[in-house]
Amino acid sequence: MESVQSIKQRFELIGNDVKLNRAIEKAIQVAPTDISVLVTGESGVGKESIPKIIHSLSHRKHAKYIAVNCGAIPEGTIDSELFGHEKGAFTGATQTRSGYFEVADGGTIFLDEVGELPLTTQVRLLRVLENGEFLKVGSSQVQKTNVRIVAATNVNMFEAIKKEKFREDLYYRLSTVEISLPPLRDRRDDIHLLFRKFASDFGQKYKMPTIRLEDDAVNLLLKYRWPGNIRQLRNIAEQVSVLEENRNISASTLNSYLPNSTGSNLPAVVGQAKKESDFSNEREILYKVLFDMKGDLNDLKKLTLELLKDNDSNKVQRENEGLIRKIYGNQEPEEEIEHEETPAELLHLPEPVLEPSAPTQSQLPPEDRYHFAEEIEEEETLSLQEKEIELIKKSLERNKGKRKAAAAELGISERTLYRKIKQYDL
Repeated sequence: MESVQSIKQRFELIGNDVKLNRAIEKAIQVAPTDISVLVTGESGVGKESIPKIIHSLSHRKHAKYIAVNCGAIPEGTIDSELFGHEKGAFTGATQTRSGYFEVADGGTIFLDEVGELPLTTQVRLLRVLENGEFLKVGSSQVQKTNVRIVAATNVNMFEAIKKEKFREDLYYRLSTVEISLPPLRDRRDDIHLLFRKFASDFGQKYKMPTIRLEDDAVNLLLKYRWPGNIRQLRNIAEQVSVLEENRNISASTLNSYLPNSTGSNLPAVVGQAKKESDFSNEREILYKVLFDMKGDLNDLKKLTLELLKDNDSNKVQRENEGLIRKIYGNQEPEEEIEHEETPAELLHLPEPVLEPSAPTQSQLPPEDRYHFAEEIEEEETLSLQEKEIELIKKSLERNKGKRKAAAAELGISERTLYRKIKQYDL
């Protein structure tokens, strides 16, 4: 078994951090097996080096090694890319194509950004991990494959599982062994070593003297948080090597290449995520308001009709006490009586101007005072739909507009009652 130091030299890994050494040790230990490995870490920490180490030290080193960036493949074609397709499976499939799992049979396949896989593809991948079987797109013939899968992601997998963007069973199947790479800010002693290595490489590449950092520039380099990790450090070294004529770099010069270097490093206050707008609740409220308004209007029509028929406010008050309370609120009985002693305050009917010779309305018999009101005889209907509407209205009126209680009384679900209300425009 090769040592950690020899692996570093072979794959040009710079650094002496304890976490980095432990990650390399894990890769060396799992390489001879066929265990699935999940490499985790922030973007730019160098996760692609771990699968190369595993493949080169395994018994599959003479077979193919294929690296696939799952985040770069469109969702509509990723199944075809990974598992292949048959001729005519979809528009544009003019010939049969072999997928990566078929081509890499006997070798290793590296799935970078595996957290970006669609859920449908995750199901297919789970079957490959469990049984080594897959189906081409548009095919009904099961094919076998023998591949070693190494996956990598910079996504917090537990958060993705919680949000139902990643299958929990697939995560535990992929992460038989999990190798975590530390971010560059946790490797303070390695930052200057990496910068010197990059500066030397770019000096040779562009045929110019290697840049050197002054002491204050080194301190600035170590204090910076490097959100882009090793990738960002490499880009900064390349920029300075190409653009600066003076090969001794001061802190002020280096500071001009660091983005947001003058910004505050104070902790940010992160509030809770704003909940998505639930328009269904707003719709429910509007329906309830409109329904209550229509119910109040029907109650007023009923009360007015009773006054027109009987011409007795006290009798109407006694027989419809609950209805009056519902419309005008919970008032004191004394107040209600005071207001209802004079029927003219409840209902003002226009009195027609008559000729002097004609008798006034006060001279007419009581039964003829509302002779202008048309009497409507309600005929009994045998329509099931109208009976259903009538029963729903009565139940809602009896339960004061509460749909849950009305649905229980009618023997139907609240959802069915809600649908009936919308259907009949109640």
